[in-house]
Amino acid sequence: MDKTPLEFARLWIGTPYVLGQAVRGRGCDCVGLVRGVWAEYTGNDTPKVPGWRADWVNNRARPLVTAARQHLAPLATPGPQPGDVVVLRVRGSREAHCGILEEGDQLIHAMESVGVVCVPFAAYRSSVAFAASFPTP
Repeated sequence: MDKTPLEFARLWIGTPYVLGQAVRGRGCDCVGLVRGVWAEYTGNDTPKVPGWRADWVNNRARPLVTAARQHLAPLATPGPQPGDVVVLRVRGSREAHCGILEEGDQLIHAMESVGVVCVPFAAYRSSVAFAASFPTP
C-alpha cells in the first residue's frame, strides 16, 4: 500500500534543522520538509526552489506561495485538512514559514535550532496565508 503525504511527513519528525536542505533524517528547513515529502510521495526528484533568504518576510513576490502553486494544488473551502500544506505569515507580515497539517489539530514543521516536530496548530491558525494539497502521483 502506498503512503499518504501525511504518513511521509511523520517519517521526517526528528530530522535536524539544516537551512536549505531536504534530506529526511539528515537535515531540512521548513521548505525542505515540504519539498522532501513531495518528492517521496510523488516519486519525483525534489523540486528546486529559490534559496531561503531572511528578506522573504518582506518580499512582495511571495516566493513560498509561488513555489507552492507550481507543485501543489491550491485549496479553497472548507480549508486545509490533515496532510495538506499551509504557508504561514511570520510576525503578521509576508509568508516565510510552512508546514504540513497533522491529525488532531497539530502541525508538522521544521523549527530552527530544533528540527522537525509536531506541535499544536492553534498557535499558527491565524497566520495561514495559503493552503494546498499534494498532487495525486
